[in-house]
Amino acid sequence: MTKRWVVLGGGFEERIGGVRAVVDGDWVHVAGTSAFDSAAASVPDDVVEQAEQCLRNVGAVLAEAGCTFADVVRVRYLLPAREDLEACLPVLRRVFGPVRPAATVMVCGLADARMRIGVEVDARRGPVDGVRIEVVEGERMLEQWRHVHNTVVPPGALSLGEVRERSGRYRLENAYVGEVLVGCSTVRPAEREGGAVTVIARVLPEWRGRGVGRVLYENGLAYARVLGAGVVETCVLAANGDGLRFAESRGFVEVDRYVLPEGLDEWVDLRRSVIER
Repeated sequence: MTKRWVVLGGGFEERIGGVRAVVDGDWVHVAGTSAFDSAAASVPDDVVEQAEQCLRNVGAVLAEAGCTFADVVRVRYLLPAREDLEACLPVLRRVFGPVRPAATVMVCGLADARMRIGVEVDARRGPVDGVRIEVVEGERMLEQWRHVHNTVVPPGALSLGEVRERSGRYRLENAYVGEVLVGCSTVRPAEREGGAVTVIARVLPEWRGRGVGRVLYENGLAYARVLGAGVVETCVLAANGDGLRFAESRGFVEVDRYVLPEGLDEWVDLRRSVIER
C-alpha cells in the first residue's frame, strides 16, 4: 500500500511531529485545519470568515492529495465555544450538505487562542464523476497544460513559448474535476495522408487510477476519428509504468523504443492498429 505525506511547511507541522495530511492508498486523512490565511499571514476575527478560510485550506490540501470535497466520508468540526457553531452552519452545510459525510462536532480548545474553529476530514479516493475537458485557450490554460506536461514528462519539459507554438499545430486540452486541474492531452494530426494520428493523455500522479485518463483518452480518440484516422499512436516515457500499462490496456502495442539524440531517457512508441467507427 502506497503512503505519502502532504506537507505545507511553515514550521508548525515539524514542531508537533506531524504533517498536514497522509495519503494511505485510497484513503486521505487531513489533520485538524485552522483558518490561518498563508497568503495574508493572518487569521480573520469573525468566526464565519474563519469557517470559510478553514474550508479553503482543507480544499487545497484535498486537491494536493488528489481528491475533492466530494470524496469526504467523515468530517469533524472543532470549536472552543459551542455558541459559535450556529453562525457557521450555513457555510459548512454549503460544502458538506451535498456530500453527507459522517459529521461530529467537538467542543475543545485549539492551540492558538485566535482560532475559533478547526476542520478535520477523512476522504476516500475512488472513480471520479464529472471530469471536464476543455480545449486550451489563453495564457492561464497554456500554463496549466505546461504544468501537467512537465510534471508527467520532466525529460521533455517545455517552456511556455514552446507550448504556445504547439497549440497552433496540435489540439491541446486540459482536464478538470470541479476547478481542480487533473490532467492534459495532445492530439497531433497525421503528418501525411493515411498516416497515424497521435493521442497522448497525461494525468497528474495523485489523480491516477480514478478514471481521468480514460476520459481524456476517449475524448482524444473521438477527435482522432473526426480527423479521419484509422490508426492512432501514442508516446510514453519508458520510466512511466502507469502510462505504459494504461496504453496497453487500451489496445496499444509497442512498436519502437529509442533514446533521443543527446538524451538519456528511453521513450516508447505504441500503436493501436484500427479505430472502430
